[in-house]
Amino acid sequence: MLKSKTLLIIGFVWPEPKSSAAGSRIMQLIELFLTDSYEITFSCTAQNLEFSEDLSVLGITSKTIELNSSTFDDFVKELNPSIVLFDRFMVEEQFGWRVSESCPDALRILDTEDLHCLRNARQLAVKEDREFTLDDLFSDVAKREIASILRCDVSLMVSEFEMELLQNQFKISKELLYYLPIFAKKLDEFPTYSDRNDFVFIGNFLHEPNWDCVKHLSEVIWPILHLQLPESKMLIYGAYPSQKVLQLHQPKQNFYIKGRAEDAFEVVKNAKVVLAPIRFGAGIKGKLIEAMQCGTPSVTSSIGSEAMHENMEWNGFVRDNPSEFVDMSVSLYQDEKVWNKCQENGFKILEKRYEKSLFEDDFIMEVNSLLENLKQHRNANFIGSILRHHLLSSTKYMSKWIEEKNKK
Repeated sequence: MLKSKTLLIIGFVWPEPKSSAAGSRIMQLIELFLTDSYEITFSCTAQNLEFSEDLSVLGITSKTIELNSSTFDDFVKELNPSIVLFDRFMVEEQFGWRVSESCPDALRILDTEDLHCLRNARQLAVKEDREFTLDDLFSDVAKREIASILRCDVSLMVSEFEMELLQNQFKISKELLYYLPIFAKKLDEFPTYSDRNDFVFIGNFLHEPNWDCVKHLSEVIWPILHLQLPESKMLIYGAYPSQKVLQLHQPKQNFYIKGRAEDAFEVVKNAKVVLAPIRFGAGIKGKLIEAMQCGTPSVTSSIGSEAMHENMEWNGFVRDNPSEFVDMSVSLYQDEKVWNKCQENGFKILEKRYEKSLFEDDFIMEVNSLLENLKQHRNANFIGSILRHHLLSSTKYMSKWIEEKNKK
């Protein structure tokens, strides 16, 4: 018999769906559980900011929690959730042992967002100006992230490429991984080719790959592209731009740092082409899904398009070489026939890979199956039990020491 439908989400930050794909992702998970009649509590240690979603509108309880505090233990025992969802592995590290101790029978779900060890390894390779190799994966971050995946009952993955990587390189059982991408469908209305102008990039600047991408656009791509299309503009949008981002604002070169977009769809659907020469990253790229939704073709890198379109033609072009990237950007911008075909490619990708109806029923069935067979599922993941045991043993008393220290 299933327990009561109570879900506790422990968030890395409060959801900001208008600021990042991560914010949209967590809201989509919330909607899935609401559809299945779950009572949801969202908890977080971070400050609730101006652009955070008002969860009370959805009937969700919000709870600010503290690190290294036994008040969380009292809170979670009283709530006694049937499911605890950790938003990224760092959150599971902080609160997983407390959940194990206070409500050991709760199903533990990790939403990975993307594979952090892969993103960090690629970033290091870019920083050192060399090719990424699989050996780069085996880092301290990987040890932490893989341990977190093993401690949880199931980890939600947005990228099939990353699922294969975990199974092949780290020998993670496929029973611990579940593919659930971001959901998306095309907008009902958007301007035609002739009613659009300019290039656009959009992305939250708290995310390091976005900063690197804009810097690469400014220093490498745009100087060449601007010479070929001197009348066009490059419009850069994104939440939380730092001073180093704002310093890239160059109106004389038609390179504009615009800051936060009030309505991302409005910005993207009025642009002619999205440019995203992403040099490192992981997961699937919300900005490129957004481009498809708006009927806006894009030019991106192989990392940008990774795991996003299976064997279907891209919503534009995929090029890693800067000069080829520029050539394809110009072609897409100037050729209406090519532009229209690429737009249709994007709609096909959305329909075949990101429609919510393709995933929601199967996901709820998977959750129910795990709840009903949790003991057997955990017995098959004995390594995870060992890691939970040792994390609790090693972390519990350190955390209590910090708590006592903070009282002084």
